[in-house]
Amino acid sequence: MSRLAIIPARGGSKRIPGKNIKPFLGKPIISYSIEAAVSSGLFDTVMVSTEDSRIKEIALEYGAIVPFDRSAENSDDHATTFDVIEEVVSEYVKSGKSFDEICCIYATAPFITPQSIKKALDLLNKGDFDTVFPAIEFNTPIQRAFRRKENGLMELLQPEHLNSRSQDLERCYHDAGQFYWMRYERIKELKALWTDNTGLMVIDEKHGHDIDTEADWKMAELKYQLLAGD
Repeated sequence: MSRLAIIPARGGSKRIPGKNIKPFLGKPIISYSIEAAVSSGLFDTVMVSTEDSRIKEIALEYGAIVPFDRSAENSDDHATTFDVIEEVVSEYVKSGKSFDEICCIYATAPFITPQSIKKALDLLNKGDFDTVFPAIEFNTPIQRAFRRKENGLMELLQPEHLNSRSQDLERCYHDAGQFYWMRYERIKELKALWTDNTGLMVIDEKHGHDIDTEADWKMAELKYQLLAGD
């Protein structure tokens, strides 16, 4: 069984400049993803997909490889995660290499652990899923979400749940923004990481924090420190 870890890490980031290698509690944030993948012992190859020379240097320093540069086409704001995976797989095919299972690990996922990667792989195989990813339960019922209209008035998205008790509402989850396990041959035609046969590995909210803004970054550092002190 051959396995590949792909860590996408382009150089451009508008909301958080240098996001993929910005120090997170003293280490480049991408180092957490690389070290977890390497330490898991699950992968034949742990590679970083980047077009940026500084990211490449840091990736090599922490134990990943960068066998080829990411194309300019897949280095802009419009490239999807699947676009990057597809490009990486195509490059390996050119050199005669293929992988049975692939894990795409995000560069800004400091809460990832070797144990969580292994647990998700077990779920992928036991459930015979196409893909599996970690998810966190919303901490408030999304059935009572509302929008703000132009005139300032609020409007419920699901008014039928205005008076529903929280305990009677279905639990809902969101992507933890950490990684995706996949069987590439099953998803390559759909060009999507979510299929009708995708499994969720539910994790506690203290074990993850999606980072999109500077405020997210600060909160993630605080949460990480609190978790380390448990």
